[in-house]
Amino acid sequence: MKWFERRKRVEKESKRKEIPDGFWIKCDGCGEILYKKEIMKNLMVCPKCNYHFRIDSSIYESILLDEESFKAEDENLAPSDPLRFRNYPEKVKKAQKKTSLNDAIICGQGKIEGRDIEICIMDFNFIGGSMGSVVGEKVKRAIQRASGLELPLVIVSATGGARMHEGILSLMQMAKTATALNKLNTPFISILTHPTTAGVLASYASLGDVIIAEPGALIGFAGPRVIQQTIKKELPEGFQRSEFMLGHGLVDMVVHRKDLRETVNILLGHLC
Repeated sequence: MKWFERRKRVEKESKRKEIPDGFWIKCDGCGEILYKKEIMKNLMVCPKCNYHFRIDSSIYESILLDEESFKAEDENLAPSDPLRFRNYPEKVKKAQKKTSLNDAIICGQGKIEGRDIEICIMDFNFIGGSMGSVVGEKVKRAIQRASGLELPLVIVSATGGARMHEGILSLMQMAKTATALNKLNTPFISILTHPTTAGVLASYASLGDVIIAEPGALIGFAGPRVIQQTIKKELPEGFQRSEFMLGHGLVDMVVHRKDLRETVNILLGHLC
């Protein structure tokens, strides 16, 4: 009897090994085990519970823009180590190798249904999408290009906030980007994805003429755990999520990922 049980167990383990790693993904929303190829066809959104998985900048580029219309600007800008922060150069090199990006954002021109726009897309895979000197500078330049070329501006945010490795130089980017936006003479649509927090939310991400959020995205300056520990009170259900923020006036609409492109195009049709 034990021999049969052992044989069944070995056969089960053998079958499990035949399934290559990375074919399946667990949903953080409902816990469902999903076939990765199928969920990729659904724009990395769980078909069971509508949970929006985090995606990188290249996927947002393909979702929002006309095919092969994106022309990147300022690709050569890369972070230095002004504070000689311990292991920071190594972290940057690792992130650059992982993402094939020089920093946590891509900026340039693209088209939505043939309409020219200036667009910036943050990438959370690069040190948590943190905003250092390069991210702030690229956003500022994108804003200035949008004004100079009279193009509408779209920024997709995915970030943990300012990059601590650059200290006050990172925090300065909040004022720099907000000041540049004050001079912008074209429409600005801000898209908040999971998560959009801290210094980025406290600067350009919350200054859009229209602010769109993806469903279930965490949006806030400090995280809910920090807030709860500070005020010593239970927080409301769904606190700081997109739907909560919509109900409290911080965002204008919550839009499913599959509808982002159409929604932005419609808005630009009204605003431009």
